[in-house]
Amino acid sequence: MTDGIKVMARNRKASFDYHLEQRYEAGVVLTGAEIKSIRANKITLQDGFVEVRNGELWMLNVHINPYEQAGRLGYVEPTRPRKLLLHKKQIAEITDWITGRGNSCVPTMIYLSGGRAKFEIALAKGKKQYDKRESIAKRDVERDIRQALKERVRDN
Repeated sequence: MTDGIKVMARNRKASFDYHLEQRYEAGVVLTGAEIKSIRANKITLQDGFVEVRNGELWMLNVHINPYEQAGRLGYVEPTRPRKLLLHKKQIAEITDWITGRGNSCVPTMIYLSGGRAKFEIALAKGKKQYDKRESIAKRDVERDIRQALKERVRDN
């Protein structure tokens, strides 16, 4: 990552549940209270996904906690649909992908770039159960290797 980018949240579960293909950077329409909550790391991406409505892309099920100091007037529904801002060509590519069988588009990360919140969304294809077992086995092997190396360094 380059300077000026601060990662606020990652969706690690997305890489476990999906084969992630192409990634896009998308702006998002937020209220002032929502951006303050994001800056305070009060966001959860795990259940989020992208849906096409009237030729526009909308982020659903991304939970942004209400900003406590905003009061009653600044309150918005935590999981309300949020419009994504992309170029027409990118919207067309994502729309074509989503209409395919077993395909989806999920948020993988939210970060601040130049004071603006940006989502990284990825085209995703659902993993089968055996693919998930392979991911778990690979993760376990990598953890065992790291522990063995750490013990070896400690012994020397």
